[in-house]
Amino acid sequence: MMMSLFSPLLFVSVLCMNSFSGVQGRKWKGEGTTQNLESIVIGRCHDYIRIVNPAVGEKNCSQIWEAFKNAFINKDPCSILPKDYELFINLTFHTIPPNKSLFWENNQLLVNSFADRGRRYMSIGDTLFGFIGDFLNWCGQADSPGLDYESCPTMTECENNAVDSFWRMASTTYAKQSSGVIQVLLNGSAEGGAYPQPGFFADYEVPNLQKDKISQVVIWVVDDIEGPDRDSCGTNSVKTLENRLKTLGFDVTCTDNYKSVMFLLCLDNPDHSKCALASSAPAAQRGPISSDRGGSWNKLMFVSFAGFLFRFALVY
Repeated sequence: MMMSLFSPLLFVSVLCMNSFSGVQGRKWKGEGTTQNLESIVIGRCHDYIRIVNPAVGEKNCSQIWEAFKNAFINKDPCSILPKDYELFINLTFHTIPPNKSLFWENNQLLVNSFADRGRRYMSIGDTLFGFIGDFLNWCGQADSPGLDYESCPTMTECENNAVDSFWRMASTTYAKQSSGVIQVLLNGSAEGGAYPQPGFFADYEVPNLQKDKISQVVIWVVDDIEGPDRDSCGTNSVKTLENRLKTLGFDVTCTDNYKSVMFLLCLDNPDHSKCALASSAPAAQRGPISSDRGGSWNKLMFVSFAGFLFRFALVY
């Protein structure tokens, strides 16, 4: 009887100790370094120069990994500065084609789909340096050559953490190299506004746009399919952005719910009311057609047409 009571108590005690040990092992609130980081960085480098964008020419992917790692290894994870990534940026550097830059805020996945890995536009994630760092997490430890796989500091814990400093350097470089007509895709449904301040676009990209290299800034404000219309051209935070860019001397245009982006959203949401096509001519049929059948036909035609447009854009 005594043993049967003791066993559950022992089990609970072990669980509590393991839980406490796990909490103790996490120094920071953020996720730890992505597992297999070295393999991913080197692999992405080879993928980019061989498949994604061979036009950038040869790059030494092993040297790129070493430069990336040395920017934050053996250092206090809250004392990493953008300049620590200078060698990495130099090794991954390549030109950004004119008229292809696509800046964004609060809609990364949509931008990735719309840019189509640099085929349509070249967002920061479609450059070699951005492609390598996208969706990864990393940090080192002071006086240690190892990576911290348990936890890494967030922006709220310290501003100069390894990941945010990386993207500050990347954003600055991207903005300085952009030229011609540049595009800005903003989320009109985002809480706090389509043009957040502070934000990477406001703090590190707009200040580094080169007036002598840029002919026009085209802003697209697109609402989420299911989201509210919180911000639009000429109002709220978008008006703040337009005024700022005009004050800096840029020619600025702005469009709400840009059709090409809406087509892309509707490919994933063909049944949404925003994606319905109105008939442009009176129906010519012998018998009655149910509203459901007509609606399905409109949706089918819309999806087919949108798919054709995107295939056409890829070819040309």
